[in-house]
Amino acid sequence: MAYLGPAGTFTEEALLGEPDLAAGRPVPLASIPEVLAATSQGEVDYGFVAIENSIEGTVTVTMDTLAFDADLLIQREVVLNVRLSLLGLPGAQISDIRRVVSFPHATAQCRGFLNSNLPDARTGAADSTADAARVLSESVDRTTAAIGTSLAARVYGLDELATDIEDHPENQTRFVVVAREGVPEPTGHDKTSIVVYQRADRPGSLLAILQEFAARSINLSKLESRPTKRALGEYCFMIDLDGHVADEVVTDCLRNLKAKQADVKFLGSYPAAGEEGHELRRDADASWREADRWVQEIRSHIR
Repeated sequence: MAYLGPAGTFTEEALLGEPDLAAGRPVPLASIPEVLAATSQGEVDYGFVAIENSIEGTVTVTMDTLAFDADLLIQREVVLNVRLSLLGLPGAQISDIRRVVSFPHATAQCRGFLNSNLPDARTGAADSTADAARVLSESVDRTTAAIGTSLAARVYGLDELATDIEDHPENQTRFVVVAREGVPEPTGHDKTSIVVYQRADRPGSLLAILQEFAARSINLSKLESRPTKRALGEYCFMIDLDGHVADEVVTDCLRNLKAKQADVKFLGSYPAAGEEGHELRRDADASWREADRWVQEIRSHIR
């Protein structure tokens, strides 16, 4: 199981929180692209990466790699409540800090704390929160701090100068397990991720896509446009929808999208985290089957 290392990252914390995932052999790698590349090339069985944060939104390097550069399927999702700390060398005080280093997403989630407590401190980027802590632990600079986890503080022998410094207490990050092949069986509480490439950029094109879901009472939990990287002004849509490709209503929706749009890339159907809410999907699926029987009955009279 490859994941964003080194030891002490939020990714590792989320991984260790899932007993079945933690039972595998963890392989820490230096960046998210390396994790996804190692999985694509068969160097590991699975990859475990962050894909979305409740404050900063999509982790674009993950989403773009899955959409454009890798053929991997999401196997499941894991949601972690994020708690951030300001880490310093032993003996350091907040009043000593002149520079703060961390993964950019983490720094952005602590803007309020930094503006109030360290308004003059410079910020720097690291490949991960844990890497910022590791580099700091190898230095003697008490004027530099890292934003990271309590786990990283323990791993690298740092002091927590301040805890719970995130701006929003309901801060959560969503992680996904990816593999080269395989779609998990439906559980009744599932999510499907796709990328829709438009045949043409014209008025109403997004509405036409959304109507396919609305007509079948399929709820969308995420909709985001991203550049296709082919030409300026060309965008695709990254969509998370409730339901599994095994559900007839979802299959019918994907079939229509594939027929009407330039392309649809399937990123996986997998167990969803959080509260169960499959009643609407169950009713929609039953309605689709009833409508299908009605149409088949009409067609049976064709001579």
